[in-house]
Amino acid sequence: MSDKARTIILAVSLAFNVFVVGAVAGGGYMWHVSGQHRPAIAARGGLGRAAVKLPAAERKAFRQMLAETRRAAASDVAAARAGRLNLAQLMTTDPVNRQAIDTQLAAIRQSDSALRARLEKTVINFFETLTPSERSTFVEGLRGHGAMLRGLKTVKQLPGNN
Repeated sequence: MSDKARTIILAVSLAFNVFVVGAVAGGGYMWHVSGQHRPAIAARGGLGRAAVKLPAAERKAFRQMLAETRRAAASDVAAARAGRLNLAQLMTTDPVNRQAIDTQLAAIRQSDSALRARLEKTVINFFETLTPSERSTFVEGLRGHGAMLRGLKTVKQLPGNN
């Protein structure tokens, strides 16, 4: 191998190693900086994050209630998933069968609504078990997690609800 070829290979190898070391160092830095933003329950997302500021026993109870509800609603989830697959097939056929598409959308909507109703019932059942201060904390946690209080910035006191 000539000196010129060795020099080229060495330069390419050096550039690649600098890139790899930089990527590892940057990834490590980002991991370190985001450390306080990585609580275990935060990875769950959705409704599971609503109870993050509650005491550990209540968080665990809420997660268990959600898990039981999701298991019980497995048929609704499966029906909605199958309906979406069928909808995708209907939308790729020619000519477009609008009646079949509308029927499939209605079936998907029904499955989604059934699942949402189950989850909302579970949330309210859990909510009833909390103390007034825990309820306030839980309501704060529900904002931005799930559809129940989506987009709600503050809870306004209604007259007579002190």
